[in-house]
Amino acid sequence: MLPEPTGTHPDTAGSLVRYLAFFRAEVRRKLDGLEPDALRTTVLPSGWTPLELLSHLVHMERRWFVWGFLGEPLPDPWGDQGPDGRWSTTDSLLARLEAGAVRTESVLREHPLDARAALGGRFDADPPTLHTIGFHVLQEYARHAGHLDVVRELVDGAVGEDASA
Repeated sequence: MLPEPTGTHPDTAGSLVRYLAFFRAEVRRKLDGLEPDALRTTVLPSGWTPLELLSHLVHMERRWFVWGFLGEPLPDPWGDQGPDGRWSTTDSLLARLEAGAVRTESVLREHPLDARAALGGRFDADPPTLHTIGFHVLQEYARHAGHLDVVRELVDGAVGEDASA
Protein backbone atom coordinates (compact mmCIF):
# COMPACT_ATOMS: atom_id res chain seq x y z
CA MET A 1 0.00 0.00 0.00
CA LEU A 2 1.36 3.39 -0.99
CA PRO A 3 1.31 5.74 2.03
CA GLU A 4 -0.63 8.97 1.75
CA PRO A 5 1.76 11.87 1.08
CA THR A 6 2.55 13.82 4.24
CA GLY A 7 4.34 16.95 5.31
CA THR A 8 4.47 20.31 3.67
CA HIS A 9 5.71 20.41 0.10
CA PRO A 10 6.33 23.81 -1.46
CA ASP A 11 6.41 22.01 -4.83
CA THR A 12 2.74 21.94 -5.83
CA ALA A 13 3.36 19.97 -9.03
CA GLY A 14 5.28 17.36 -7.04
CA SER A 15 2.43 17.18 -4.52
CA LEU A 16 -0.05 16.63 -7.33
CA VAL A 17 2.12 13.83 -8.74
CA ARG A 18 2.37 12.16 -5.31
CA TYR A 19 -1.34 12.46 -4.52
CA LEU A 20 -2.39 11.21 -7.96
CA ALA A 21 -0.08 8.22 -7.49
CA PHE A 22 -1.59 7.62 -4.05
CA PHE A 23 -5.17 7.63 -5.37
CA ARG A 24 -4.30 5.44 -8.38
CA ALA A 25 -2.84 2.94 -5.90
CA GLU A 26 -6.03 3.18 -3.81
CA VAL A 27 -8.16 2.45 -6.88
CA ARG A 28 -6.00 -0.58 -7.74
CA ARG A 29 -6.20 -1.78 -4.13
CA LYS A 30 -9.99 -1.45 -4.03
CA LEU A 31 -10.32 -3.46 -7.24
CA ASP A 32 -7.86 -6.14 -6.14
CA GLY A 33 -9.65 -9.17 -4.79
CA LEU A 34 -13.04 -8.43 -6.36
CA GLU A 35 -14.38 -11.45 -8.18
CA PRO A 36 -14.88 -11.09 -11.96
CA ASP A 37 -18.67 -10.89 -11.55
CA ALA A 38 -18.33 -8.16 -8.91
CA LEU A 39 -16.12 -6.13 -11.26
CA ARG A 40 -18.85 -6.16 -13.91
CA THR A 41 -21.89 -5.78 -11.66
CA THR A 42 -23.16 -2.59 -10.13
CA VAL A 43 -24.19 -2.24 -6.51
CA LEU A 44 -24.41 1.55 -6.72
CA PRO A 45 -27.61 3.49 -7.44
CA SER A 46 -25.69 5.40 -10.15
CA GLY A 47 -25.30 2.15 -12.11
CA TRP A 48 -21.48 2.33 -12.34
CA THR A 49 -19.65 -1.00 -12.18
CA PRO A 50 -16.11 -1.09 -10.76
CA LEU A 51 -14.68 -1.67 -14.26
CA GLU A 52 -16.70 1.24 -15.63
CA LEU A 53 -15.29 3.47 -12.86
CA LEU A 54 -11.79 2.34 -13.81
CA SER A 55 -12.46 2.97 -17.49
CA HIS A 56 -13.79 6.42 -16.62
CA LEU A 57 -10.60 7.27 -14.71
CA VAL A 58 -8.41 6.11 -17.61
CA HIS A 59 -10.32 8.23 -20.13
CA MET A 60 -10.84 11.19 -17.82
CA GLU A 61 -7.13 11.58 -17.11
CA ARG A 62 -6.24 11.43 -20.83
CA ARG A 63 -9.06 13.87 -21.65
CA TRP A 64 -7.75 16.47 -19.24
CA PHE A 65 -3.97 16.16 -19.65
CA VAL A 66 -3.39 14.91 -23.21
CA TRP A 67 -6.38 16.21 -25.17
CA GLY A 68 -7.06 19.09 -22.81
CA PHE A 69 -3.76 20.56 -21.66
CA LEU A 70 -1.49 19.39 -24.49
CA GLY A 71 -4.17 19.72 -27.17
CA GLU A 72 -3.17 16.41 -28.77
CA PRO A 73 -5.87 14.59 -30.71
CA LEU A 74 -7.27 11.44 -29.15
CA PRO A 75 -9.10 8.84 -31.21
CA ASP A 76 -11.90 8.53 -28.66
CA PRO A 77 -11.63 11.02 -25.79
CA TRP A 78 -15.11 10.14 -24.53
CA GLY A 79 -14.55 6.37 -24.78
CA ASP A 80 -15.60 5.87 -21.17
CA GLN A 81 -19.16 6.64 -22.20
CA GLY A 82 -19.28 3.54 -24.41
CA PRO A 83 -18.99 -0.16 -23.65
CA ASP A 84 -15.21 -0.03 -22.96
CA GLY A 85 -15.63 -0.45 -19.21
CA ARG A 86 -17.94 -3.41 -19.67
CA TRP A 87 -15.79 -5.32 -22.13
CA SER A 88 -12.23 -4.42 -21.15
CA THR A 89 -10.26 -6.55 -18.74
CA THR A 90 -9.05 -5.25 -15.42
CA ASP A 91 -5.44 -5.87 -16.47
CA SER A 92 -5.80 -3.95 -19.74
CA LEU A 93 -7.44 -0.99 -18.02
CA LEU A 94 -4.83 -0.97 -15.24
CA ALA A 95 -2.05 -1.00 -17.86
CA ARG A 96 -3.69 1.98 -19.57
CA LEU A 97 -4.04 3.70 -16.18
CA GLU A 98 -0.29 3.27 -15.58
CA ALA A 99 0.60 4.51 -19.07
CA GLY A 100 -1.56 7.55 -18.45
CA ALA A 101 0.17 8.12 -15.12
CA VAL A 102 3.56 8.28 -16.81
CA ARG A 103 2.23 10.82 -19.30
CA THR A 104 0.52 12.91 -16.62
CA GLU A 105 3.62 12.98 -14.45
CA SER A 106 5.75 14.19 -17.36
CA VAL A 107 3.24 16.96 -18.11
CA LEU A 108 3.19 18.07 -14.47
CA ARG A 109 6.99 18.04 -14.22
CA GLU A 110 7.71 19.70 -17.59
CA HIS A 111 5.21 22.58 -17.59
CA PRO A 112 4.59 25.44 -15.18
CA LEU A 113 1.31 25.15 -13.30
CA ASP A 114 0.21 28.60 -14.47
CA ALA A 115 0.50 27.53 -18.15
CA ARG A 116 -2.82 27.53 -19.96
CA ALA A 117 -4.13 24.49 -21.84
CA ALA A 118 -3.75 24.45 -25.60
CA LEU A 119 -6.60 25.64 -27.76
CA GLY A 120 -8.01 23.30 -30.36
CA GLY A 121 -8.05 20.10 -28.33
CA ARG A 122 -10.65 19.94 -25.62
CA PHE A 123 -10.80 23.71 -25.26
CA ASP A 124 -11.82 26.26 -27.88
CA ALA A 125 -11.83 29.29 -25.59
CA ASP A 126 -10.74 30.33 -22.09
CA PRO A 127 -8.51 27.29 -21.42
CA PRO A 128 -7.83 26.41 -17.79
CA THR A 129 -4.36 26.39 -16.26
CA LEU A 130 -2.43 23.20 -15.60
CA HIS A 131 -2.96 23.93 -11.89
CA THR A 132 -6.75 23.83 -12.34
CA ILE A 133 -6.57 20.70 -14.50
CA GLY A 134 -4.34 18.93 -11.97
CA PHE A 135 -6.69 19.62 -9.09
CA HIS A 136 -9.75 18.68 -11.13
CA VAL A 137 -8.22 15.29 -11.95
CA LEU A 138 -7.16 14.81 -8.32
CA GLN A 139 -10.72 15.39 -7.08
CA GLU A 140 -12.04 12.94 -9.70
CA TYR A 141 -9.70 10.26 -8.37
CA ALA A 142 -10.61 10.98 -4.75
CA ARG A 143 -14.35 10.93 -5.50
CA HIS A 144 -14.24 7.68 -7.43
CA ALA A 145 -11.94 6.00 -4.90
CA GLY A 146 -14.73 6.82 -2.45
CA HIS A 147 -17.24 5.15 -4.73
CA LEU A 148 -15.04 2.06 -4.73
CA ASP A 149 -14.95 2.20 -0.90
CA VAL A 150 -18.73 1.91 -0.95
CA VAL A 151 -18.60 -0.91 -3.52
CA ARG A 152 -16.23 -2.94 -1.34
CA GLU A 153 -18.34 -2.36 1.76
CA LEU A 154 -21.48 -3.52 -0.04
CA VAL A 155 -19.81 -6.47 -1.81
CA ASP A 156 -17.68 -7.99 0.94
CA GLY A 157 -17.94 -5.78 4.02
CA ALA A 158 -14.40 -4.40 3.73
CA VAL A 159 -14.28 -0.75 4.70
CA GLY A 160 -11.76 2.05 4.19
CA GLU A 161 -8.18 0.92 4.28
CA ASP A 162 -9.25 -2.64 5.17
CA ALA A 163 -10.65 -3.16 1.66
CA SER A 164 -7.66 -4.94 0.19
CA ALA A 165 -6.82 -8.42 -0.90
